[in-house]
Amino acid sequence: MSRRSTKIVVVVWLALAIFVNACASAAPPPLPGSGAAPNFVLTSSAFAEGAAIPKKYSCDGENVSPQLKWSGAPANTKSFALIMDDPDAPGGTFTHWVAFDIPATQTEIAEGAKSVGKGGKNGRGQTGYTGPCPPSDTHRYFFTLYRICGFLQYPLDIAPFPGEDTGKR
Repeated sequence: MSRRSTKIVVVVWLALAIFVNACASAAPPPLPGSGAAPNFVLTSSAFAEGAAIPKKYSCDGENVSPQLKWSGAPANTKSFALIMDDPDAPGGTFTHWVAFDIPATQTEIAEGAKSVGKGGKNGRGQTGYTGPCPPSDTHRYFFTLYRICGFLQYPLDIAPFPGEDTGKR
């Protein structure tokens, strides 16, 4: 199957909270899908949840980041972190986008944004967005927005995660 005919599917999943230092709470945060989640919502005008990602956002198109918008973050949110990954990559999960220390006052990322908070290294070893480029079959892409009660302040050259595919393809 050629890359151009490969179906690219996105799954938008919102992780509700990561509590660090100042986020300590007597009760644990609700789990995604538990029905007890607050109205913390991540959406995109570029595609619907579960729909195909348009070619424009892939390596076969303009390879620009899609527009993302969120609402309903708890009042004590200090920043956000965003990760886009592909769990169906041949070598294991491939990270397409890492951004952190996104200010709590920000509620949207514009299409084609070049700078979003601080950028961590994606699976290609670069900072910033790298669009879907599956070698074959259908792949799922997860956009996960974490609400943080502080700032992560990691160096900009951090790798995605220990043991993760480095993306050398």
